[in-house]
Amino acid sequence: MNPLRIGNFSGFYGDRSDALREMLTGGGLDVLTGDYLAELTMLILARDRLKDPSAGYARTFLRQLEDCLGLALERGVRIVTNAGGLNPAGLADAVRALAGRLGIPVRVAHVEGDDLTAGLPRLLGRARPGGTADGALAAHAYLGGFGIAECLRSGADVVITGRVTDAALVTGPAAAHFGWRPDEYDRLAGAVVAGHVLECGTQATGGNYAFFREGDVRRPGFPLAEIHADGGSVVTKHPGTGGFVDVGTVTAQLLYETGGGRYAGPDVTARLDTVRLGQDGPDRVRIEGVRGEAPPPTLKVGINRIGGFRNEVVFVLTGLDIEAKAALVREQLADPLTKSPPADVRWDLVRTDRADADTEETASALLRLVVRDPDERVVGRALSGAAVELALAGYPGFHVLSPPGKGAPYGVFEDVYVPHGDVDHMAVLHDGRRVPVSAPRETRALDAVPPPPLPEPLPPGPARRAPLGLVAGARSGDKGGNANVGVWARTDDAWRWLAHTLTTDAFRRLLPETRDLPVTRHVLPNLRALNFVVEGILGAGVASQHRFDPQAKALGEWLRSRHLDIPETLL
Repeated sequence: MNPLRIGNFSGFYGDRSDALREMLTGGGLDVLTGDYLAELTMLILARDRLKDPSAGYARTFLRQLEDCLGLALERGVRIVTNAGGLNPAGLADAVRALAGRLGIPVRVAHVEGDDLTAGLPRLLGRARPGGTADGALAAHAYLGGFGIAECLRSGADVVITGRVTDAALVTGPAAAHFGWRPDEYDRLAGAVVAGHVLECGTQATGGNYAFFREGDVRRPGFPLAEIHADGGSVVTKHPGTGGFVDVGTVTAQLLYETGGGRYAGPDVTARLDTVRLGQDGPDRVRIEGVRGEAPPPTLKVGINRIGGFRNEVVFVLTGLDIEAKAALVREQLADPLTKSPPADVRWDLVRTDRADADTEETASALLRLVVRDPDERVVGRALSGAAVELALAGYPGFHVLSPPGKGAPYGVFEDVYVPHGDVDHMAVLHDGRRVPVSAPRETRALDAVPPPPLPEPLPPGPARRAPLGLVAGARSGDKGGNANVGVWARTDDAWRWLAHTLTTDAFRRLLPETRDLPVTRHVLPNLRALNFVVEGILGAGVASQHRFDPQAKALGEWLRSRHLDIPETLL
């Protein structure tokens, strides 16, 4: 049987608008997938729906489709997307209306059942003691791919989903095409791995890549995967598009927002420690050997709620006496912050200044004050007014980056887990029939993979102080309040050194922000990689804006910039 060619045209809500046309015209495809959802996106869509009950989906998808729906139908390419967000039925109706206006006869189906918001108090009571639904805007289960498969088997040209796992956009079409059963775990796991590589679009083709200077990444092409009946695949891109695909770009994406050897999903737990990668020609990477296991007995449910109100003032401190200037600001604002104290007050002094600088900007440091409280008044104009009143009574050179205003709401993400049976996974076919999707018959509790043996260490020899990034790549990302940093070596000798050198203690020393946080190291020898999970570094998730880099996107690059003793044979 010929491989199934699945491409990606969107990795997030806001991705390149012309990617759908680029993928349709660049080469042969069977299916195109668009991933629009992230934890923050669900909060944005939930707030949209508060203003307009008919909203809650990614409107940009409709604009892309208006230009390309006829082309997709003409070329026989089926489109599967989670752009439905909080309202997949609404987007499906909007696509039908668009097709009607354009005179294009397409069959549109959608998947529902992920929305658990109405039953949230009951679910939280079961999921964790003392759970509360206060301020919750949305609660959505991460569904698997078999609802998508049911829609495609029934003949749908376009399938709209809400909150499914990102990889489900690939496992669903693969299961439909090859007729995979729910217990064919190795095949499903292979499709999960391919789906994880595709889901973030151009991150698999040189985008956000540690060694970006090795190719032309000014405009990377979007990736596609040739998936085979056994679950193996080849990741590539259309000829003539920018960027590049090699073992490194695929390794980087495999490590993105993952953890240990077991990567759990609603259909299957994929064993990332079994993945084998190999260069299969220019811009072609073969993925093989992936093993799968029964999924866990529970589904992840992402809950987005309003956490309170937040305000921020950034003071610019220029020239001499930076520390003393910062101390003066803090002393002058101590009284206003004490009279009506916010629940959370955070000061950060960012030393961007340089001595004897030749521009004012490079002579300046930034003092950032962030306050949070459930009461908007506590963090609002009373605080911003107190900061502004220092304009003629503060440190020499007083100014702020922007005028402080009233407090703004911020979001909080948390996840809980519920039994599969608590979710009514439903495929709504293009003819209106509703087909329930069964929960898995077999499940397996999720256990950590035993630590694998490490390679032999390098023999002793001369070393030189140098940045880690000279011999290792990294990619980092967020999962709720946690961050992961995947680090990989590009040669066997570099792996022998990395596996023994970059311990959890060394990681904490190199990244002092993690020193007092739980850090878990996972070893993935097949990828010559270590994956570190740092708990709590992002507070209550990206929407809470807990730190300077709220999604930990650059945490890995910070690690690569840190210096340590590296064997000269590797440099």
